[in-house]
Amino acid sequence: MNLLDKFKYCPVCGSSHFDKNSVKSKKCTNCSFEYFMNPAAAVVAFITNSKGELLIERRKNEPAKGTLDLPGGFADTLETAEESVVREVKEETGLVVSSVKYLFSLPNIYRYSGLDVQTLDMFYECTVEDSTQLQAGDDASECMWVDLKDIHTEQFGLRSVRQGLYDYLKARQKDSL
Repeated sequence: MNLLDKFKYCPVCGSSHFDKNSVKSKKCTNCSFEYFMNPAAAVVAFITNSKGELLIERRKNEPAKGTLDLPGGFADTLETAEESVVREVKEETGLVVSSVKYLFSLPNIYRYSGLDVQTLDMFYECTVEDSTQLQAGDDASECMWVDLKDIHTEQFGLRSVRQGLYDYLKARQKDSL
């Protein structure tokens, strides 16, 4: 279900005349307020250790509970994307990020509690201070280092992470030629 469908009343005047105005907005015919449904900001981290292995997690919660994932999550209010990826890596892996480099972004639909939440997933290459301090936490039930040649994108539960990982591995392979 589209999240906009859940908004029945105008948040400004309370009118029930809060109707679809476009694919991404609803407008009140009573007070003319228009609400735009913009994507939520999310971040994903690519972290490699000194052996060139990639940090992979197993998802602890739905959606896609039990599947593989990369460290990341939603940006908090008043937080930059870079601050978000540093915080998410710390929460999920116990690792402290020392540098962050933006790589690319992908649109995504994140199914949560029966609703389709539109997201903009921003992918970063991160360096950590000490990769030996790895400890699963928060949304990760397990964390592991995996050789790039042993990664199978179909084992990752979230569509944008699968696509982002595919693009990342393809670029790494191209760079090594």
